[in-house]
Amino acid sequence: MSNGDIFVGEVIGTAILILFGAGVVAAVVLNYSKAQNSGWIVIAFGWGFGVMAGAYTAAPLSGGQLNPAVTIGIAVDTGKWDKVPLYIAGQMVGAMLGAVLCWLVYFAQFQANAEEEIAQPTLGIFSTAPAIRNPVANLMTEIIATIGLVLPILAFGLTKGLGESGTAVLVVSFLVVGIGLSLGGPTGYAINPARDLGPRIVHSLLPIPNKGTSDWSYSWIPVVGPLIGGVLSGLIFKAAF
Repeated sequence: MSNGDIFVGEVIGTAILILFGAGVVAAVVLNYSKAQNSGWIVIAFGWGFGVMAGAYTAAPLSGGQLNPAVTIGIAVDTGKWDKVPLYIAGQMVGAMLGAVLCWLVYFAQFQANAEEEIAQPTLGIFSTAPAIRNPVANLMTEIIATIGLVLPILAFGLTKGLGESGTAVLVVSFLVVGIGLSLGGPTGYAINPARDLGPRIVHSLLPIPNKGTSDWSYSWIPVVGPLIGGVLSGLIFKAAF
């Protein structure tokens, strides 16, 4: 894969991931959305389908990693670090692009939301926040949840039939749904530094009426936690498999 293919693939794939993922949250929480109040299960499946659409689209160009934690986990296992900055750059650009596209799709709802007497908060559409703010517990949740993502992804690579049949991405998509349903309650399961940081930057810059804070005091946790989880996944996989 050329450098250009890797960058373009990760930009496009991650943009689709965030468009679907942020889009389903917007659909559930914003006033005047037809899917308002449809719940956590809808959000979990929306993110899973976002992974499926983004990864299948990016796979022919870049392999469809879409997540710095996955990229780093693979690098720790294989020892190949030369393409890591390129992958992460594409993922960050794609995450920001996807967040902008979500804002454009729900532009009228964002405007109408701000006119309500009690406006729905908007940061949760773009980035994660903890249900209980406890940095140690929140960080541990993100580390463990990311291991629950990256370690199985590395193991799936050993299952020859998944790769040959093209179903590996589908299995990972359902894995993401499972993580959301089982482990997403405490922190909203960022499990992807680009997924959280890129849209948080976009949230801080977009002209969303009454958008509130971008919560930068918490922003390091959904970045550092998944990165640690990615490193640990690579080390565990290298030692055990």
